[in-house]
Amino acid sequence: MTTPSTSTAPTAAHPPAAPGPRSSLGPVGLVLAGGVSVQFGGALAVTLMPRAGALGVVALRLLVAAVVLLLVCRPKVRGHSRADWGTVVVFGLAMAAMNGLFYQAVDRIPLGPAVTLEVLGPLALSVLASRRAINLVWAGLALAGVFLLGGGGFDDLDPAGVAFALGAGAVWAAYIVFSARTGRRFPQADGLALAMAVGAVVFLPLGLAESGTKLFDPVSLGLGAAVAMLSSVMPYTLELLALRRLPASTFAVLMSLEPALAATAGFLVLGQSLSLPQTLAIGLVIAASMGAVRTQVGRRKPVVAPEA
Repeated sequence: MTTPSTSTAPTAAHPPAAPGPRSSLGPVGLVLAGGVSVQFGGALAVTLMPRAGALGVVALRLLVAAVVLLLVCRPKVRGHSRADWGTVVVFGLAMAAMNGLFYQAVDRIPLGPAVTLEVLGPLALSVLASRRAINLVWAGLALAGVFLLGGGGFDDLDPAGVAFALGAGAVWAAYIVFSARTGRRFPQADGLALAMAVGAVVFLPLGLAESGTKLFDPVSLGLGAAVAMLSSVMPYTLELLALRRLPASTFAVLMSLEPALAATAGFLVLGQSLSLPQTLAIGLVIAASMGAVRTQVGRRKPVVAPEA
């Protein structure tokens, strides 16, 4: 799963200057490293679920990530308006819901298909925001991918897992909107740290209710910390560094590769192999996502005034 965070909102809030051909290799590598970190963190989370439960894993991930980000960012809690706090609270709730739904999904269906279904949320947001006829093509490709992924009826995938993944995608779309709003209202990563804390506070009771004292078992805590570092802290850091030199369009296209990275992590870590139709389905959704991003960027280009 993509750092949630990180899909398209940061690019809208802080568009970086376009780098030259040589300098782009560095930030592209950072983004890909962040994507690999997220998906292998997700695969590690699946191995932790039998011990701590899906809700317990989410609670550990949010809690550890919140502690790390709060210590690093040291955000100010005074001087913010009620609207600022309302935005960051909704952002945190969206973050918690997205992670909770996604981890319920990967507890039931393979990682690659889960991420592919989840990506449909941001893809739908991108298509609706652009409102161009070409987006019917991208929507058609995505629907064809969903059809292939389910074998025409999702007979090979747990229906509950599919529903959770689609729900995570819907919340991801809302997350993108409030991530951008939070970025405009709070400096640096202060809003992200505060939102992560909100998500951790909301989700910790759920994790305790499911796992109880197992949540604080040394092995569970250690693995949970690793999941938090791989799925949250490292990707956020790498992508923030990359976004200083990487065009928003390139970043968004690279994010479209998340389903492929997830399928690779699922295969290498969890031994989750995909059928040929499922592999083609992932390819179609990736193509639809890239096409939608390119269409949206192409539409914005004519209205961007050059700097004096």
